[in-house]
Amino acid sequence: MFYTISDDLVLYQILKFIKKYTNSELKLYKYFHNKTGGIYPEFIAIIGQFIFFFVQNEYYFDSKTYLDSMRREIRGKKILIIRAEKVLINFLFSLFPDLYIHNISLEKNDSSGKKEISIYFLTYKERGIAVGSGADYIRSVNKLFIHHVIFENNSKPIEIRCKNLTPKSTNFIKLKTIA
Repeated sequence: MFYTISDDLVLYQILKFIKKYTNSELKLYKYFHNKTGGIYPEFIAIIGQFIFFFVQNEYYFDSKTYLDSMRREIRGKKILIIRAEKVLINFLFSLFPDLYIHNISLEKNDSSGKKEISIYFLTYKERGIAVGSGADYIRSVNKLFIHHVIFENNSKPIEIRCKNLTPKSTNFIKLKTIA
């Protein structure tokens, strides 16, 4: 696939978050502020079993130190602290913070004809971590884009797919050398 300027226009667009809070999200907002000693999250989203706390870049590492204790206190939920990036490509990298992303490309889905963002990982283990158990995490990320993220150009949300750079089983053909 060739890289084009139109890919840049999509991947480098500015994002905004829809900040509609439920009562439970407001309680989590106050909990996060008290737990981290005064750091306010930019945005909170509860999607399925995941609680996303989005914080400004300068507070990311300070708030990350409290992550383990928050996970112990709030059982039954998977808590994530993520950088609140305003540019789409940076936001995608912040959603998968501990994984090595080899490439991000804009592709057209063969079956639906819609554009999708493909995130390529080198190993199946990293791809499996990115997708999550039963594909829960990637579904939550896609729901996050559908319900909570607004694109600068008001385009419809783009689905995100996690893929491997290489196929799972490579069939090697043994060639006989003729001497």
